[in-house]
Amino acid sequence: MSDPILLGIPGALRKASTNRKLLKEAARVFGPCDYVEADINFPVFDQDIQDGPGIPEAVQTLFDQIERADAVVISSPEYNKNIPGVLKNALDWVSRCKGNPWKDKPVSLIAASDGRAGGERMMHNLILCMMPFRANLVYGPEVFIGNSGEAFDADDRLKDETSVKFLAQLMENLRAEAVS
Repeated sequence: MSDPILLGIPGALRKASTNRKLLKEAARVFGPCDYVEADINFPVFDQDIQDGPGIPEAVQTLFDQIERADAVVISSPEYNKNIPGVLKNALDWVSRCKGNPWKDKPVSLIAASDGRAGGERMMHNLILCMMPFRANLVYGPEVFIGNSGEAFDADDRLKDETSVKFLAQLMENLRAEAVS
């Protein structure tokens, strides 16, 4: 039996974002898997693009990655107490493709943010954004990494043992859903 495919979707575009680091930690504690990190650097959704040239190739790639994945983990920062526009834009674009790759897909939501709450306020809105897709949202324990700029060591590993423990528990739950 081959390893499950785990798709990581960062909610930030910055290559060195703490959410990309958190996704790599999630993949590490998820266990043996084929980890793929998505790219959500898309044009802003515009019906004229969809009606004209059509769904951008990068959007179709993300749609296909979600469809092929056995499980998905989204790690997002909190921007002004909400989800980043680029993440909402990516979710909106994927919803414009034919079909629903999210339906019944095991998905976990995690967050890393510079604020002390670690993205907790953003999470409620991200859950609301995911609800129409009917994904199998795998909850608990919640993983919010506050003061994220200080949360990782020189090797990009989480420093706080409790955070690692919670992330490992959540990824164990996600893995169980992915391989069932």
